[in-house]
Amino acid sequence: MITVLVTALTLASSDPAIACDGEHRQGGVLVCRTEPGATVMLDEVETRANADGWVILGHDRDAPEETRLRVQIDGEWVFDERYDVAPAEYDIQRIDGLPPAMVSPPPEVLERIRAEGVRKRQAHASRWEGDGFISGFIQPTEGRISSRFGGQRVYNGEPRTPHYGVDIAAPTGTPVLAPAGGIVRLADEDMYFEGGLIFIDHGQGFNSAYLHLSDVRVEEGDVVEQGQLIGHVGSTGRSTGPHLCWRIRWHGRNVDPFATLDVQPDELR
Repeated sequence: MITVLVTALTLASSDPAIACDGEHRQGGVLVCRTEPGATVMLDEVETRANADGWVILGHDRDAPEETRLRVQIDGEWVFDERYDVAPAEYDIQRIDGLPPAMVSPPPEVLERIRAEGVRKRQAHASRWEGDGFISGFIQPTEGRISSRFGGQRVYNGEPRTPHYGVDIAAPTGTPVLAPAGGIVRLADEDMYFEGGLIFIDHGQGFNSAYLHLSDVRVEEGDVVEQGQLIGHVGSTGRSTGPHLCWRIRWHGRNVDPFATLDVQPDELR
């Protein structure tokens, strides 16, 4: 059980209707405080501040050059600002030597892949009312950063969609910890592409994923605390060596996991 006590925010008439820590950049993350229960819109995505005024927002890998942030309190739009979104540079990574079935799956496994896709979409749709994100985030495991967020991958010479995670190379069995509190929405040791896979909703649909685990130490529905052991690094699923692939998605947007490490919610208390 996660219990975080904060003092409700009361905005003076001279204060802005929302205060945020983070960056408006491609893949960026912002943690903000506003009036409790306020409606907050980042471009077309609508979310709602919790009972203490906390809200978390994210920019997609391919976010446009400008973003619009709005706040509605008691039916009135009290904040409406536009911001430049800083561009990011992404690497191209070529990965050869994968079994052909992992690059272009054979027909006999397509039904399994479709069924697993439904489970992943359901987990991504989670909108937990908890607020694990207000503790800030820690890196889930230690190791060499073998691939950064957003790069284009070419598997066995075939271009694929961009890589929406961060790969951390580490020996099999290296502990993987929850970077922030949350609720486990998916936990499976044998997904076709991901192998051992965990999804955690840290609140308001800010969902993190942990791929290629050698084992899974949590179950769906578990509420975890920051720093809690959730599994161990492995090389299961579509993988050529032991590493953790760490991903984050917010309301359909692919967010840079490392951007969470730069956000300091304490600055807003």
